[in-house]
Amino acid sequence: MTTAASTFHAITSAGPPVTPPAKSLGTAVVLGGSIAGLLAARVLADHAATVLVMERDELPEGGVPRKGVPQGGQAHVLLAAGGGFLERWFPGFTDRAIEAGACLVTTDRVAVYDDGVPRVNGADVRRLALTRPFLEDLVRAELRAVPNVKSLTGRVTGLEFGDTAVTAVTYESAGVSGVEPADLVVDAMGRASRVSDWLEEAGWDRPPMVRVISGVNYATAFFRRPPGTPGVGLAMNLTGSKYGGAASGAIAMAVENDRFIVVQGGYGDFRPGSTAADMVARCRTEHPEPFGRAVEGEMLGEVATFRQADSRRRDFCSCERLPARLVPVGDAVASFNPLYAQGISSASLHAGALSLFLRSEPDLDVPARAFLDLQRVVVDAAWSISTTGDAAAAAGAGTRTLAQRVSGWLVARVVAASMTDAPVNRVFVEVTQMLRHPSELARPGILLRSLLAARHRRPDPVPPLVREP
Repeated sequence: MTTAASTFHAITSAGPPVTPPAKSLGTAVVLGGSIAGLLAARVLADHAATVLVMERDELPEGGVPRKGVPQGGQAHVLLAAGGGFLERWFPGFTDRAIEAGACLVTTDRVAVYDDGVPRVNGADVRRLALTRPFLEDLVRAELRAVPNVKSLTGRVTGLEFGDTAVTAVTYESAGVSGVEPADLVVDAMGRASRVSDWLEEAGWDRPPMVRVISGVNYATAFFRRPPGTPGVGLAMNLTGSKYGGAASGAIAMAVENDRFIVVQGGYGDFRPGSTAADMVARCRTEHPEPFGRAVEGEMLGEVATFRQADSRRRDFCSCERLPARLVPVGDAVASFNPLYAQGISSASLHAGALSLFLRSEPDLDVPARAFLDLQRVVVDAAWSISTTGDAAAAAGAGTRTLAQRVSGWLVARVVAASMTDAPVNRVFVEVTQMLRHPSELARPGILLRSLLAARHRRPDPVPPLVREP
């Protein structure tokens, strides 16, 4: 029997076809050069004679954030699912990324805390630590080696439709308007995508938007670190935990060019400071020692702050009238609270779902509902993880239904057990790293271990580098 968990596993393990398939498409056009768009382009390269990526921004080199990514300079964590996708579709990617400067963070160099209390390590997960612009540079370099993937700098202005399908993309480039016929169009234009508007204007259904208020505020800064491998490559501390959520938190991570990137964030009234003094003081006095060590070096640049008001999801599956030859990916479908670091890995799994869909030899002259069903499994999984914590932090326990309170209580038990029980922690980490479906946490054995783990003694908190008097 096909379950959400088995479908999720098939998507997370998807790799390139062993035998190159016949090219079923002439030209596939990808709208947007985001990570989601780039990974979709790699998948499409196996099925289309030409893949054209349209991106409005001039693409900077040297790890500089793109203009159209306001949060590009903030901390991004490449979860294990995203790293696995990159390694499968660009064999040797991990080694090349490390050679270029990315940091490989093994389990023994990860320190995760809840209110300063260290979690037991139960999962052997390798992570690549690097900044978002640096990752985009690496992926674009990989795509340049794929001969049938082309790029065009231009602003997409609309879609053209036939009776049943998308037929072309209209755009402006260098002051000149153009029309690009397309056999398949992929919307990777992010949260601000206008595809919903164009669908509605042309008489198709507009996907309804679901929003969950998060009100997350965060601030990021870079610090110089000594060359070599740091003792702790990734540290995370969640503070004020309750109902499976957290009021605030901090991350310190070693990244390329001998730097630490440090982020502090939280909900509602929590305001991370925008000054160097505030960033350093909080790391030294409010979080465990590794955070104080991360800010010992020179601060490079200024503290960058960002606010994201909500998580968003466009429900394409509920539309009765959709054109054929159109698929959405990445933030154009769902964008999550950035503190859960799901965006890049979700985009990679959308690309994995696209690969499975195209390999099934679908009828492309009907709406791509089989793809949307695969993608929904990924979106549901990520949505359930992030919005459970968001809703609890935003609303509090008093406004939740009985079912939500029971579910929240069970989630809290599993989270608490992951602190001291290695088998529970292993599943918990693999779920949060998007390697396994969240339903794995509801297996009877995991729930039983979680209830019994309440008898375990929690370790003492790890003190900050500087104790306040």
